[in-house]
Amino acid sequence: MTVGVTLLGSTGSIGTSALDVIGRHPDKYRVSALSGYRNVGRMLEQCRRFHPERVVMGDRRSAGQLREQCEAHHLDIRVESGEEALPALAREAGDIVVCGIVGAVGLMSTIAAIESGKKVLIANKEPLVMLGGFLMDLARENRACLLPLDSEHNAIFQCLPQHTLVRSHGILEGLEHQGIKQILLTGSGGPFRTLDLDRLDSVTPEQACAHPNWRMGRKISVDSATMMNKGLELIEACALFGVSSDQVEIVIHPQSVIHSMVEYIDGSILAQLGSPDMRVPIASALAWPDRIESGAPSLCLKEVAKLDFHAPDENRFPALKLARRAARTGGTLPSIMNAANEVAVHAFLEGQITFDKITRFVEMTMDKTDNSQDNDLDSVLAADAAARRVCRRIMAGQPC
Repeated sequence: MTVGVTLLGSTGSIGTSALDVIGRHPDKYRVSALSGYRNVGRMLEQCRRFHPERVVMGDRRSAGQLREQCEAHHLDIRVESGEEALPALAREAGDIVVCGIVGAVGLMSTIAAIESGKKVLIANKEPLVMLGGFLMDLARENRACLLPLDSEHNAIFQCLPQHTLVRSHGILEGLEHQGIKQILLTGSGGPFRTLDLDRLDSVTPEQACAHPNWRMGRKISVDSATMMNKGLELIEACALFGVSSDQVEIVIHPQSVIHSMVEYIDGSILAQLGSPDMRVPIASALAWPDRIESGAPSLCLKEVAKLDFHAPDENRFPALKLARRAARTGGTLPSIMNAANEVAVHAFLEGQITFDKITRFVEMTMDKTDNSQDNDLDSVLAADAAARRVCRRIMAGQPC
């Protein structure tokens, strides 16, 4: 009997990688539902290959176009429209939900998937950054199996005591009793790791999106270039694994071969290695606690030849300081930081601001937006909206 999978954000990089893995195992998995925003061409291709029962397109016009195309190709698929349809899709369709929607827009569908008590594979960092503690508690209450798809967090997950994880359905109760000393979160440093600082103001979106090791979406690629992605991952790790920000060390590892490490109190360090291919963590989480073939190329250590590690330069990557500040302060500050970053990155990709201003505008927004210690859903949503308004006013040179 096959297991139904719902993919939220199927037309993005995570979604297409997940479908590649699923397509290799038709005896184990079937696609129950898909969601995208406005990429009708790619969604139609996915519908023709995987025949989902339901599809949601966030853009209403695109949903109409897809509906017409499905009818023309004699595809019996229910096509819905609007982002408000996503939570229902996450609750109702599939036994496994892959949450791959980039940004805070994926929060409500992630909550719905967890409330349904399903196996939930989280690739989007933002929900755990915004409401990490709430989501983990929600998963425990609903006995959802919550697993990380981020390559770094999946690597950490694989390095943890698996017998404990199996007993708790993949939901951690905190690592203080598991002999964990610290988590070593690796990052490549992105495309500008060695670029002269005085040249950052002339970086183009195309250059920022040209990651040396990974193929990712544009927003995530820019986050990698500023290392904001690593800052978000630090906050995410604290939520997922029940550790403080002081127990998470960020390490620059240019080869992207070791995806993260866990140090134990006896001096042992366990590391997960693999090719820089998202199909590896996707296959790991999809089949957990078993293993399936991912389609990724095998890692040849003889060809890699060497592995380099060094501490990040926080003058070059000030986003790391902002993330530690947000993690230590708590409340709605992580949501404020995330919202401002989404606004600033979008402005950079649209050619409205220079690359070097992204983190500066995020910091100014954090300074000028009220932080509430009431880290509930309503407070987080209000802080997210306020931070977006503040960041846009700052970028426009208007008073806040």
